[in-house]
Amino acid sequence: MKSKVHTALRSAGYIPATVFVLSLSIGCAAPSRFVTPPSQGKGGGTPNRLLPEPITTFRQTGMASYYSQDLQNYITANGEAYDMNALTAAHPTLPFNTLVRVTNLTNNLSVIVRINDRGPYTKRRIIDLSWAAAEKIGLIEAGTEMVEIEVVNPQEQQQPPQ
Repeated sequence: MKSKVHTALRSAGYIPATVFVLSLSIGCAAPSRFVTPPSQGKGGGTPNRLLPEPITTFRQTGMASYYSQDLQNYITANGEAYDMNALTAAHPTLPFNTLVRVTNLTNNLSVIVRINDRGPYTKRRIIDLSWAAAEKIGLIEAGTEMVEIEVVNPQEQQQPPQ
């Protein structure tokens, strides 16, 4: 049994008008940056993912820290298992797989790392390094140090760190 309100709305044309307006708004929307890659064999493709805009220039100065050895094999934000021996890092905003040079401002040692995680989640820290990356710039003993990070230019990105 239909209610009097439903009957009144339908007879007034609100339902067809609503459907028409919604279809117009969907059809006129801006093109999406979400992309579904081609199917990987049987069973459909991979889930939609946001393709980030490439970053060519970026520089930041602040405190760096490093991941504990206890986090070995924990899953990072991009789905990889954390490998303490790989040259990787966590940054709050840089796109995954961006290569950055991290320079320890205390001893001027630097390392190139690949962003594969989000963080750090501690105030005043700008990057969390893997154990191997922290070791290369002399960060292990101090625990934290002032660093400068900068995106590596495209010519230097030909050989990503392992």
